[in-house]
Amino acid sequence: MGTPTVTSYIESAAGVAEGGKTGLTAVTAGILFAVALIFAPLIGLIPGTATAPVLILVGTLMMGEVVKIKFDDFTDAFPAFLTIVMMPLTFSIAQGLAFGFMSFTIIKLVTGRYKENNAVLYTLTVLFIIHFIIA
Repeated sequence: MGTPTVTSYIESAAGVAEGGKTGLTAVTAGILFAVALIFAPLIGLIPGTATAPVLILVGTLMMGEVVKIKFDDFTDAFPAFLTIVMMPLTFSIAQGLAFGFMSFTIIKLVTGRYKENNAVLYTLTVLFIIHFIIA
């Protein structure tokens, strides 16, 4: 309904990270998304500049996870860096994640560590490349 699938995934992942391991977590998130649809026009009245402080706070909290990146392994560090940098440059979390997925898969392939990837990553990379060619 206009929300990138990445947003729905992140909401679901946040629920799992907080301990929700059953389908009830996904059902609850789905119901809350449906309720949010009712308030979407009202929220649309709020100017984008008013949300900037909250986005800065969220970005700051997200940066706390950077310490878990294995910077001694270039094949892990570069895709993470590219993901972080491309989000603000493209004004899209989804596009930033797409660049991260593509670079991760391609770097592992080029460095001969292709067995660390699975079919899903290769499929996503091909789909992202097609997306960027068409768009």
